[in-house]
Amino acid sequence: MIRSTFAGFTTAQLGMAASQRSLDVAGQNIANINTIGYTKQRLDVASLNLQKGSMYNSKSSIKVGFGVEMTGISQLRDPFLDAQYRSQISKLGTSDAHAAGFERLTPIFDEAVMDGVREAFISLTSSLSTLSTQVGNKENDALVRSKMQTILNLFHDNAVRLQDVRDDVQQGFATTDLGDLNQILENIAELNTSIKNSQILGNPALELKDQRNNLLDELGSYLPITVKYEDKIIGPGQTVEVLNVNFTDTNGVKHSLIADDRFSKFKADVSGEPVTLSLIDADGNTINVTDTIGSGTLKGTLDMINKSGDFDGTDFKGIGYYEKALDSLVDTFAKKFNELNQVMDDSNPPKPIPGKENPLFVTTDGSTDFTASNIKIADDWANGTYGITASNNYVVIDQDKGTTANENILNMVKLLESKTIEFSVTNKDGIPIKFYTGNFHDCFANIEATLGIDYKAANTMLQNQIAVLNETANNRDAISGVQLDEEGMDLLHYNQSYSAAARFMTTLDEALDKLINGTGVVGR
Repeated sequence: MIRSTFAGFTTAQLGMAASQRSLDVAGQNIANINTIGYTKQRLDVASLNLQKGSMYNSKSSIKVGFGVEMTGISQLRDPFLDAQYRSQISKLGTSDAHAAGFERLTPIFDEAVMDGVREAFISLTSSLSTLSTQVGNKENDALVRSKMQTILNLFHDNAVRLQDVRDDVQQGFATTDLGDLNQILENIAELNTSIKNSQILGNPALELKDQRNNLLDELGSYLPITVKYEDKIIGPGQTVEVLNVNFTDTNGVKHSLIADDRFSKFKADVSGEPVTLSLIDADGNTINVTDTIGSGTLKGTLDMINKSGDFDGTDFKGIGYYEKALDSLVDTFAKKFNELNQVMDDSNPPKPIPGKENPLFVTTDGSTDFTASNIKIADDWANGTYGITASNNYVVIDQDKGTTANENILNMVKLLESKTIEFSVTNKDGIPIKFYTGNFHDCFANIEATLGIDYKAANTMLQNQIAVLNETANNRDAISGVQLDEEGMDLLHYNQSYSAAARFMTTLDEALDKLINGTGVVGR
């Protein structure tokens, strides 16, 4: 095949067009340098040459290409860095949910700047000591009861605040978190349809892909995901890109979240304990994934709501741990004081006299176990039917005789100061799990200290993961982000290539002019 005389002009024209379009792409990148989520674009080009050989060929027939062909505009993205970023942001989501939960619990137990439960125990000890010197004094007995009521009020307040935190976290999880998550899944599926339709019409839809990538990053913060792109044949020689998003649980089971334009949804049941999370796939099948999410905001929030650490054999101290620890403190306090206030007979060993149990505390719901929310002062103690039992000596239990025996009150003082009281929580198997040995004052301080340690550990983990995520984001931006210096150099480069292609066309024009007008004129 003989090369056309004017083929060089086509080469020059294509070169100028490619350079011009490259300048347009660089301008688009510069214009969007501050656009959040924008991915750097580039012009894809290929050498234009003969597709087949010629039957009429010779050694002198040198094949030369016909210039450059623009094959499309693409984004500069590294799939590995995208996957790494989404994996890291999923881990960050877990730590963020943990730290946020502890932050909400901290004001309940932090008594560094206020007089709370610990101060109330100290005050109760002082009042009992005063009563021990004035046995039978009803005013001092009422003062002790007032101090007890103060402690109970603080317990009640802590219980209410703990319940408020639990309710807020649960409702936020069921409505806000899952609402946003389900909306993200739906939006990605809609973008898949829009991108596919645009590609059918010949538009690469790069800006729509940027929106989708931003949503995929958000989705990755909720739970661990894997993203896969596939080419789907829609006609002879025509394909479109199809996106599939999967979630693999801790048992290794893969669940489809998005398959082209089909998507799954999540639903939570917060009506009972534990809170459960279900995945409803595109076919309407419901799968319980409460305990099988490996990382992400969903896992972190479920940990905070459902787990109680050592008390239920899990690996995280959530709200339940602090509820149970506080209830254990209250239950031990109430039962030991009720036991001390019983009037005993003179048997060996002494036994409670029927009808003389004289409990200082009862439960509001009639249960046998005291909690921070159900404990109250016994009505008969509140109305003066009986008071603090000063002595368990059977001979002097009748206060009308004017006894000054006070060993039982002193025992109560010793109880408050005792360092050997064991505090435990019974797990679901009926086995008591001891979490502290000491006095009531220090037990509450221990709960506070445990929360402080957990909060600090969660924050440290969060900061470390933020640093790792930022490093990954920087690595990704180095490839996908717009760098002003690079774009400036590209502008110079493409301008020079445009000028060179234009100069090539001028040179060809001069050569053609010489061929047409300056050749074969000898002899005229």
